[in-house]
Amino acid sequence: MLDITIEEITKENWEKATEISVHDSQKPFVPTVMESLAYAYIKPWDDALDPYVLCVNNKIIGSFYISYSPDSKDNYWIGGFQIDKEYQGKGYGRHSLNKIIDFIKVNHSKCKVISLTVEKENEQAIRLYKSIGFITQNQENSYNQVIYKLEL
Repeated sequence: MLDITIEEITKENWEKATEISVHDSQKPFVPTVMESLAYAYIKPWDDALDPYVLCVNNKIIGSFYISYSPDSKDNYWIGGFQIDKEYQGKGYGRHSLNKIIDFIKVNHSKCKVISLTVEKENEQAIRLYKSIGFITQNQENSYNQVIYKLEL
């Protein structure tokens, strides 16, 4: 099993985090790490937005953020989830997503529903999310992305 750890993006690791790169065909589907850091500063959707990196053996392999309303039961969103192109196709995405879900359960114990959005054309991500248990809500957000939810 892969030993994936989750770490906050800090002043010590942000530059390494910005080196994460996805395949060109995936770039329209996910914000860059710099955009995620801007979201963390601005908090455009919720009261809190926390950016993280995913690491294996102290090497950054991916990133994501959690946008949420503290102490809510159903307003927790995973966003910006990406695995560096060097690590794609090796099971890191599935293991990382399960690790993120466990992380939310531990650090946000009141959370009962995790949501995320995905571009309609991002078939690879849709397959992954469905295989983990996320269910489409058959509705879109204001960016025309489909909303998926996972009940804990």
